[in-house]
Amino acid sequence: MRGRRGHHVIAVVAAAAAIPLVVCAAAVPASAAGGGYTVTATIEVGTAPDGVAVDPTTHTAYVTNVGDDTLSVIDEDTGTVTATMGVGGGPLTVAVDPTTHIAYVTNGGNGTVSVIDGATGSVTSLITVGSGPDGVAVDPVTDTVYVANGGAGTVSVIDGATGTVTATITVGSDPDGVAVDPVTHTAYVANFAGTVSVIDEATNTVTATIAAGSGSDGVAVDPVFHTAYVANFGGTVSVIDEATGTVVATVPVGADPSGVAVDPVLHTAYVTNGNASTVSVIGVVQAQPTPVTTVTSSRDPSTFGQTVTFTATVAPADGGTITFSSGSQALCRAVPMTQVSGSTYHATCTTTALPAGRDTITAVYPGDASYAASDGGLTQTVARAPTSLTARIGLSPHLGLALTATLTVSGRPLSGQPVSFGVDRTHLCTAHTSTRGVATCVLTGRQKGLADLDHDTIRASYSGSTSYLPSSAIASLLWVPAGQPQ
Repeated sequence: MRGRRGHHVIAVVAAAAAIPLVVCAAAVPASAAGGGYTVTATIEVGTAPDGVAVDPTTHTAYVTNVGDDTLSVIDEDTGTVTATMGVGGGPLTVAVDPTTHIAYVTNGGNGTVSVIDGATGSVTSLITVGSGPDGVAVDPVTDTVYVANGGAGTVSVIDGATGTVTATITVGSDPDGVAVDPVTHTAYVANFAGTVSVIDEATNTVTATIAAGSGSDGVAVDPVFHTAYVANFGGTVSVIDEATGTVVATVPVGADPSGVAVDPVLHTAYVTNGNASTVSVIGVVQAQPTPVTTVTSSRDPSTFGQTVTFTATVAPADGGTITFSSGSQALCRAVPMTQVSGSTYHATCTTTALPAGRDTITAVYPGDASYAASDGGLTQTVARAPTSLTARIGLSPHLGLALTATLTVSGRPLSGQPVSFGVDRTHLCTAHTSTRGVATCVLTGRQKGLADLDHDTIRASYSGSTSYLPSSAIASLLWVPAGQPQ
């Protein structure tokens, strides 16, 4: 890959806590050993080591040495080189099939791949591929090897069982890195021209070409989240969602990033920055689970002024609060939830403040460190409240004709409401109800004449409001002594 420079040794790093009997680890305090990590061995290999791969089952490491065209085989348990074998010209990268324990080495100098039997530690064959092979990846499920040929703009597909090239696929310009998702059986090829070629292993065809960053070099796959990470030499990492085939994030890293690897357990990507002498660590922030919030009503429909209790149930959750609202008006703020069972919680809000009409009731759970915010709701139908009106006519020797009406709702006086009095179609007067629900008009002169006692009736009417239903009553004659309060 671009930016690699060989060295003559390879260092092995181990956790001091994991290997307590390592002499050099015991001799160095943990605080001075990089937080419990220290170099436990320095192993002499060939000239200008470049690529490295590990067989996790046999605990064997393979190191390509570009300077002397060899491959060093290291026993991880003893930290010693157990074999050094000649491979092709300019060996660059190496990949291991953890099932067959066969290693594949790309020889960039002569367009071949060396096949190494891990059991015998020997080269069993030399496979001719395209010009300038660099990246190599293995699908251990299908026993298939993919080689990116930088000089040819192709990918060679090798059948691991027969050791033969079964297909040559044209990809983008100057392909370098290649990675495989062994679950979806899809190969991803980083082309230095700034694209990623997506290969369907079943058909050996390029199904998509995705634009990445400048100088796409290394690529690695998280087979659990089905995410591909592409190191772009221009200083970024493109994160690709395999399901949609789109770049979902572009992450700035250090200068000249080249190699990239993914821990599929921690879902963390590690990127080598060639000219920054650093490694960038990209963590995946997993989305918090979103609970489901449901709301129920103790009575629906209800009547204006009636008591209604709303219950919001949230699951999963681990406590917290709920705020209830009717439209933009808060009904109950930050009501603590109580546990129903397991991870199911609920809270209640009792109110008489619902306006008449179709009310949108919302319960909002703000979320916490473990769960995302959630809300739920319902439409509550609130009918106008029925009213009752009674009326009477009184005669006052000094004031004339007194018209009185009393307006109530559910037996309670209703204040501040207009009540009109009239004879047939003739309006006599309008008065507003007092705190006792009483509206009074005193008729004198011409108005009194219109309300002649010989006339049939006098009607008191309340036209209603957005909250209350209309009502009316027929007034009857009643003598009211002068000075008596109405």
